[in-house]
Amino acid sequence: MAKSSSVLEWLVTRLGEDMNWWVEEISDEVRWDVDGLSIIDPRQVGHIIDQIEPLRDYDFQPELLEAAFFKFKIEKKLDEDRLRLVRVSEPLLESEEMLFALPDIIDEEKGPYADFIDHITRLRVKLLNDSIDFEQKLTVEELEEEIREEQNADFMEGRAIHVFSELNSILEYVPAGYEGELDGDDEDEKSAEDEIEEDFPDVDDDEKIEEDETMKWDEDEDEEEDDEESEGDEDYEDLDEEEEEEPAPKSRKRK
Repeated sequence: MAKSSSVLEWLVTRLGEDMNWWVEEISDEVRWDVDGLSIIDPRQVGHIIDQIEPLRDYDFQPELLEAAFFKFKIEKKLDEDRLRLVRVSEPLLESEEMLFALPDIIDEEKGPYADFIDHITRLRVKLLNDSIDFEQKLTVEELEEEIREEQNADFMEGRAIHVFSELNSILEYVPAGYEGELDGDDEDEKSAEDEIEEDFPDVDDDEKIEEDETMKWDEDEDEEEDDEESEGDEDYEDLDEEEEEEPAPKSRKRK
C-alpha cells in the first residue's frame, strides 16, 4: 500500500447522471481500475460524518475512518462535469478544506476500507439493539445479508454501487417494520418541542383565557354600573328640573 500511496497523486472525476462523482482517470493505473470506481464529494463527506456521530457512544474509532480514504481537493475544473483532483494529507474530521474521499479498496477484503465497513456495521448493530426492543437481538450477519441482497439486485440490473450509497445503507439501516422507533428520533422530536416551549412561556392557556375574560367581564360590569349611575344622575336632574318648573303655572292661576 505504501507504493500505491506514493504514485496516487491525482485523478479526474466526472459527475454522473445520478448526481454522484465517478473516477474517470487516475494517476496509478496499475493498482486501480476506474471501471465503476466512485468517490465521495465534500457534501457527502459531511453527511457521513454526521451519520457517524451517534456511533461515538459505542467506541467509534476515528482513525479507522481516516485510514479508509485517500483525500483529494480540487485543482481545477476541466469542464461542466469534470474535475481534476490532487492528493492531500489532511484529515477528514479536522480539515476546513472541501475534500473528496476515495475509499482504499486496493484490497477489498482486508484493506482499510473493509476494516472501516466492518467497524461501523458492528457499531450500528449495537446502536439498534440498544434503541429498539427486538424480540430477538439483531446480528451483524443479518444486517450484512440484507444489504448484500440489495447490492446483488443492483448488480443484476447493471448498476454500479456508489460508495456513498454503500455507507448510507449501513449507517441508516433499520430492519423492516421498525422504522421510526429509534431513540434518536424521539430525542429529535423532544428537542423540537423543547425549542417551542422556550419560545413560548409555560402558561395554562385555559386559565389565561379565563382570566382575560373575567377581567373583561369586570370591566363590562364597571362600565354598566357607571352607565346606570350616569342615567340615575340624569333622572335626578330631570326631576329637579320638573320640580323647578311646577310653580310657574300656579303663579299664572293666581293671576
